[in-house]
Amino acid sequence: MSSIVINPKSEKELLFISELLNKLGVSSKVLSDEELEDLGLTILLKEADRSEIVPEDEIMAKLKY
Repeated sequence: MSSIVINPKSEKELLFISELLNKLGVSSKVLSDEELEDLGLTILLKEADRSEIVPEDEIMAKLKY
C-alpha cells in the first residue's frame, strides 16, 4: 500500500492533522528529524545506480578529502 508524507508548517498544524487522522481511523506515525533523514537516505540508496563497479583506490582517494 502507498503512503503519504505530510510536512506540517507548525506544531499546532501537526496536532490538528494527527487528531483528524485519528478520528478518521487512519493510522499515522510522527517521524523525528532523524527518522525522516533515514527515510530520505533509504530512498536515495534505492535509486542509486549500482551497475558500475568503482575501484577501491578511487573510493579511498575520495574519502581522504
